[in-house]
Amino acid sequence: MTDQPQSSQQAADPVSGEAPAQDARGRVAELHALRERARQGPSERATEAQHAKGKLTVRERIELLLDEGTFREVEPLRRHRATGFGLEEKKPYTDGVVTGWGLVHGRTVFVYAHDFRIFGGALGEAHATKIHKIMDMAISAGAPLISLNDGAGARIQEGVSALAGYGGIFQRNTKASGVIPQISVMLGPCAGGAAYSPALTDFVFMVRDTSQMFITGPDVVQAVTGAQVSQNGLGGADVHAGTSGVAHFAYDDEQSCLEEVRYLLSMLPSNNRENPPVEECHDPVDRRGEALLDLVPADGNRPYDMRKVIEEIVDDGDLLEIHERWATNLIVCLARMDGQVVGIIANQPQSLAGVLDIEASEKGARFVQMCDAFNIPILTLLDVPGFLPGVDQEHGGIIRHGAKLLYAYCNATVPRISVVLRKAYGGAYIVMDSQSIGADLTFAWPTNEIAVMGAEGAANVIFRRQINGADDPEAMRARMVKEYKAELMHPYYAAERGLVDDVIDPAETREVLVRSLQMLRSKHADLPSRKHGNPPQ
Repeated sequence: MTDQPQSSQQAADPVSGEAPAQDARGRVAELHALRERARQGPSERATEAQHAKGKLTVRERIELLLDEGTFREVEPLRRHRATGFGLEEKKPYTDGVVTGWGLVHGRTVFVYAHDFRIFGGALGEAHATKIHKIMDMAISAGAPLISLNDGAGARIQEGVSALAGYGGIFQRNTKASGVIPQISVMLGPCAGGAAYSPALTDFVFMVRDTSQMFITGPDVVQAVTGAQVSQNGLGGADVHAGTSGVAHFAYDDEQSCLEEVRYLLSMLPSNNRENPPVEECHDPVDRRGEALLDLVPADGNRPYDMRKVIEEIVDDGDLLEIHERWATNLIVCLARMDGQVVGIIANQPQSLAGVLDIEASEKGARFVQMCDAFNIPILTLLDVPGFLPGVDQEHGGIIRHGAKLLYAYCNATVPRISVVLRKAYGGAYIVMDSQSIGADLTFAWPTNEIAVMGAEGAANVIFRRQINGADDPEAMRARMVKEYKAELMHPYYAAERGLVDDVIDPAETREVLVRSLQMLRSKHADLPSRKHGNPPQ
């Protein structure tokens, strides 16, 4: 009888095709060779093609994102087990996605990154399982999750298994929402159902020219509607940053994009059970802001840049504006005051006079919810003439969209402080975190005008008969406007009725806010027991 060879002798080395080594040192050498093969990717030609498109490789991106030498990969040797359509002949390591964890500014983060060089970064069963695993690890560890997206959608050769993989990602995005920060970085195409995962996360970054997001591509759009549009024109970074509001940030290159991701992470806690990181502050708490007296005109009809007001009161004038190019009539940003992170929402008089409209309401509501989820105090700066009037706004649902902002504020339990700089009229005053909806502290500058509406409009309503019956209607109107302002719109009217806690010197705004935030740092508020609310849609 012929002796059968050992199974270990039958198995060929996956790298060289030769029989495997029989001692420990040889096996370790084989391991290192396998790891290097997985790290290098499919071929030099594929890497050159990636660079030719102006894009970095998957591992170059991870190196830029994470602190040097901290990345620990998970399942680098994973390969798919699909057959048919030639897949059995192509089983590259990693299966087109690199997953693992590392450090950003010394804190643990989890990351998964598509490798476009392998199957175009398309998602298959093994690919999806790796992502599911790293998402579960991030949730369990209570650490941020960053996805570096550069994939061609579902792997068509694997059929419904690929679609099920996306479903698992969406389910985990939702489970992690409000528990850990989730950041999507778009570094290539993202089409079809794949676009919904970034939409479920807290922040979306995009790179101009190389990244796109859309549900149906230009070819389908042209076939169905006849409209011709390029990929960037349909779903490029500038479109989503300025028109749709899908992207929170847009950058010219991957390096600056990933550096800003690191900066954002420095402002966020690791999870909803922690507070944001505190940095040492060298900007004096009691620094007076004399420039504020000149920045904001007393005349309510004159515009100014609210961003300069924010720069004057926060630490060292540094802030990270979110959705900078979308709904520009409202500013939302993260900054620090005395080293503590704070979320700031402010009307922007330079854009649409700072009114609230559909997009601004949605922008503000989402930001308030994010701050509340991650224990970031909220500061609101008001200079708002009201909601934007118009048939388009009413038919577009300004009532329910404005209610989203109202709901978000009313539901927030973090410290909340509001400051009325100038105008605060009507329903917009109430919605922008007034004392009546739960602001912990409300302050006003001596230039404030808190009222149901502007004096001119109010006088036209209240004194219509007197004005119409007067010998000189314009003179009567001017007299009635002056009378209304004297009675109901003087700077201390709200303070006299306890609707603001104090009228403050604008130059002392920074100190007043920092001292107030210090007092509120230990605030604890409970919401009624419920499964979840039912916010306006």
